[in-house]
Amino acid sequence: MRYFRGCRSGFLTGFITFIVVVGCPGFMQAASSDDVVAAAKKEGVIEFYAPSTLTLPGAQALAEGVNKKYGLNIKLYYNPSGSMPKDIAKLVGLAASGVPPEWDLMCTTDAHQAPLWSKKLHQTFDYRVLGVDPKVILYDGGAVSFANQIVLPAYNRKLVAPKDIPQRWEDLLDPKWRGKLAVTDATHHLARLAVGAWGEEKTTNFVKALTRQNLMLGRLGETYNRMLLGEVLVSVTMNDSQINAGRHKGAPVIFADKVTPVIAPAYIAGVPKGAKHPHVAYLFAAFLTTPEGQRIWEKTSGATSAFIPGTEAYKFAQGKKLVLMEQEQAETIARLSVEYGKILGFGGL
Repeated sequence: MRYFRGCRSGFLTGFITFIVVVGCPGFMQAASSDDVVAAAKKEGVIEFYAPSTLTLPGAQALAEGVNKKYGLNIKLYYNPSGSMPKDIAKLVGLAASGVPPEWDLMCTTDAHQAPLWSKKLHQTFDYRVLGVDPKVILYDGGAVSFANQIVLPAYNRKLVAPKDIPQRWEDLLDPKWRGKLAVTDATHHLARLAVGAWGEEKTTNFVKALTRQNLMLGRLGETYNRMLLGEVLVSVTMNDSQINAGRHKGAPVIFADKVTPVIAPAYIAGVPKGAKHPHVAYLFAAFLTTPEGQRIWEKTSGATSAFIPGTEAYKFAQGKKLVLMEQEQAETIARLSVEYGKILGFGGL
């Protein structure tokens, strides 16, 4: 499986009071874990931006987990995401004006934080100090990957006959789906195919062909709800946050799981440069990669990491062809996300 990683040089094992990472200019000099905890205790608060699927109880459960693990009493303010592209653009605009970020830690997909990396708007940190596996440290030490979405076409099993279930991505172009097919504004899903398995030409032609299907446009959540109501039979892409949450309630919307390759965006936790409470944020980011953090995120958002042994995503990934973004692909995905949004009819991306 391909993945993008932060710099790894200068890694020392054993008991270390202070670490200076050699050869990784993106990493700041890092104090010991005890020093980070002590600084976090003084900060005492976190402005936490995360997907709305996490919910307030889920965010509070994470705060309780962090407080228990590190002996803290952090107060959490949960900021559910609206439109991740717009919120990232807002942060970039504020930074250009010298205004500090609203949030201490942002949990988004890897593609959404690409502009922060390209503009050097991540607060870098050597998360290895907090026990984070180097292979999930991303964007030159600016973020940590803690979960992977599973993204595939989805359908309403009560309304789609077994013989009509899509077996390939190209099956979505069948005229029988005209007027019954939806696409979401998560256009980075399709952009990932362009830098991965398919290449840009094939993917762009596929996106253009989709427009001949009289597509219904919407966000992920509303598209999922329209599928529940039977207004939409098939969605070009859907992620497992919606699928898993609905499955536990007996919802009829499921993946077309024969389709390959599987798009697997990463959820990442990144600290914006200038954050008011960075040490609390570092601890939250690290906690998300622990077994306790994984259990909480899975219970509330239905996703786990494909790189942490024992998780559901790790088990799912074995033997599968996954489309995983590499660091150098981030800017291309960002560009194509906008381009595909325009082709499909989404404004303001």
